[in-house]
Amino acid sequence: MQDVLRGFMRRVVISDLLVILWAVLGAQLIRFGPAAAEAELAARADTFLELKYTTLTVVLIVAWLLMLRIHGAFDRRVLGHGPEEYKAVAVASFRLFSIVAVASYSLHLDLARGYVAMALPAGMIGLLMCRWFWRKWLTLHRKQGQLSGSVLVVGSQENLVNLIRALDSAPSAGYRVVAACCSDADQPYIGRVPVVGEESEAAEIAGRIGVDTVACTSSWRLGAGGLRRLSWALEGQEVDLVVAPALTDVAGPRVLTRPVAGLSLLHVEAPVFAGPGLAMKTAFDRSAAAVLLLLLSPLFAVVAVRIRRDDKGPVFFRQERVGKDGTSFAMLKFRTMSVGAEGMLASLQDRSDGEGPLFKMRDDPRVTRIGAVLRRYSLDELPQLVNVLRGQMSLVGPRPPLSSEVATYGHDVHRRLLVKPGMTGLWQINGRSDLSWEESVRFDLYYVENSSPISDLMILWRTARAVLRASGAY
Repeated sequence: MQDVLRGFMRRVVISDLLVILWAVLGAQLIRFGPAAAEAELAARADTFLELKYTTLTVVLIVAWLLMLRIHGAFDRRVLGHGPEEYKAVAVASFRLFSIVAVASYSLHLDLARGYVAMALPAGMIGLLMCRWFWRKWLTLHRKQGQLSGSVLVVGSQENLVNLIRALDSAPSAGYRVVAACCSDADQPYIGRVPVVGEESEAAEIAGRIGVDTVACTSSWRLGAGGLRRLSWALEGQEVDLVVAPALTDVAGPRVLTRPVAGLSLLHVEAPVFAGPGLAMKTAFDRSAAAVLLLLLSPLFAVVAVRIRRDDKGPVFFRQERVGKDGTSFAMLKFRTMSVGAEGMLASLQDRSDGEGPLFKMRDDPRVTRIGAVLRRYSLDELPQLVNVLRGQMSLVGPRPPLSSEVATYGHDVHRRLLVKPGMTGLWQINGRSDLSWEESVRFDLYYVENSSPISDLMILWRTARAVLRASGAY
């Protein structure tokens, strides 16, 4: 498997090189033309160093690849899953051109701004798109059981159940659990995974069955000394050692590892619900909402005409929802149900397909013909842009709950109300109405604790794909 992944990495490196060549050479040709670079330089009498743009182009290509390598963009452990791969590409590109800008200023190089202004965005967008296509290709193969590393999980049965479930739920991460080492297992299998020995035998079993990764979770039998001895025993076997702490649903940026007296202490930063980050999010939300309302106004008019033509009822539906800090507001939607649908709810409660306090019904008889189309592609949610513009909602956030739902919330679930509800969120891109109540709550709480501008942009990007697939919408 290691050889196969190395072959894949070579293809990624080659494709990155081709993108960088396209961006940098293209910028030179567009800015100067095939033979104009020397004439351009000859006319610059105040240039501190005689710089040939062809030489600069070669240096930039090599430096760009080197920066990608330094920032971990070619690390196979970040390929195919999570934001770290994209972050590494973006940070490496920005830092390279920051160095170029500082160097040109310090050395008084009269560097053509148009050349840099074309090469940087073209190259970075090209690299990100290239990585996105490779990620889709890799994920497709990993879902079929290919190009995934085999994993031996080690720990107590209770913790291994959760670890196996988590790894199985994310095939794009490339972890395929094949066996377990567990001393307190009461069955020969943990789920679908066979138990092949005890924790103390993990290193010997890993070598015997030829796994790529050993993943350890909490186990009092293994202990700190046992984990250290396991890492020693795996040296030279080309087997990765992964430790899964008991800490869950906390994103990486909030966790800082600090070594103290031989211990690796995890510092968990408290989530931030105020300050410059919130101000930036609010400004972006309102600006984007205003622009989208302007651009989508023709679509609003078409939808309004279709709704009125369907049953002559009102175009918009207003419903009281609970927002940040428990404040109520009137959430706007395009009306998708027949007039008087709220009065029919009591008679349909026993036919609900939802769990917990949510009412969901796949074939709701109250939904109109145009309403079914609007719901399928989430077009009924577009008027909520008005709520975003008013500051009552956010583009991204937890699902806006009904007051009847909030009345049933436990202490933990109330944390959903620490931020503004969103038009979309993790619940939208991970199944929408197909999610159970517990899954919906877990995704919302994860967002509340770990939201960031980068995660918001990724959710917005994935929302467009989820809406086009119309999965989980009814």
